[in-house]
Amino acid sequence: MKVISNPNQIDRKEWSDFIANHPNGNIFQTPEMFDVYKDTCNFEPIFVSIIEDNKIEAILLAVIQKENYGTLSFLTARAIINGGPIFNIDKPNLLDSILNEYNKLIKNKVIYSQIRNFWICKEEEATFKKYGFIFEDHLNIINDLTISNEDQWSNLSRKRRRGIVKAKEHEFVIETPNVNLALSKFFELLTNLYSRVKLPFPSLQYFENVVNIFDQTSQVIIFNLKNKDEVLISFLGLLHKKTIFGVWVAHTDDDFVKTTKAMDLFFWEIMNWGSLNGYEKFDWMGAGKPDKDYGVRDFKLQFGGELLNLGRFEKVHSRLLFKLGKVGLKIWQKLK
Repeated sequence: MKVISNPNQIDRKEWSDFIANHPNGNIFQTPEMFDVYKDTCNFEPIFVSIIEDNKIEAILLAVIQKENYGTLSFLTARAIINGGPIFNIDKPNLLDSILNEYNKLIKNKVIYSQIRNFWICKEEEATFKKYGFIFEDHLNIINDLTISNEDQWSNLSRKRRRGIVKAKEHEFVIETPNVNLALSKFFELLTNLYSRVKLPFPSLQYFENVVNIFDQTSQVIIFNLKNKDEVLISFLGLLHKKTIFGVWVAHTDDDFVKTTKAMDLFFWEIMNWGSLNGYEKFDWMGAGKPDKDYGVRDFKLQFGGELLNLGRFEKVHSRLLFKLGKVGLKIWQKLK
């Protein structure tokens, strides 16, 4: 068995094939996503692979993220592992090996690591705990796009159905523009939204890399909802293995969007597009913690998807810096 932390030492096609053929493989563990992280300022990819008999048996791709908070930047260093690690499920010992190597690589680099699960990992919980990763409840919602349009409509809440009908009274246009041409407007809306709610968000460079790299494989899409010539809502999603990942959505700070129920129609049409184009799932990419009220979760649930508690595994590498980081975020929010 060989443990490899340099992605240049493995064949990229074999890496892609391993993720594509694994039942839990997803776009966030692909070589293309490694390239996005590598080419983005304040992002640093962490890679681990296990090779047995000249065959890839496990992959872990993490990203270290930092915010531009000046002297507080060191308090924002965290590692995110979306939908990983991916390993041969017939060889559970691989998880032990990959987490052991990851802990060596990440030492003294981040305040905490967070594994965002895309499937139920109860059987592996003891191994994660052995390496300091503690399970926390966290919800997600998945919509089944394989059912008929009539069944999808009946699964909507009455409130969402009324909203869609109301939104259709307006001359909204929903389009899938060229992603390179539409990126600027999407990022403008995203910047305005996250500045209003005082939350950090990735740089334009990150989104440029996502578009430039994944557009080559037709795995990124932007949906816009327009009123006349004005874009009111913009959504950037990733496409992989018949799943639409609803990664980022932004909208104008305008009561018109709320009163016309434009958002109801927007997501309804995205799911219709997915069904018509052979996609099987719409992944909302998170619905908060079950013990906390979350209005966004209530909205997402009213589209009839399945509520899942896939949870997260989190490891705090420095408890003092972790606490200081929370204080630093609050200070930054007040300064904003």
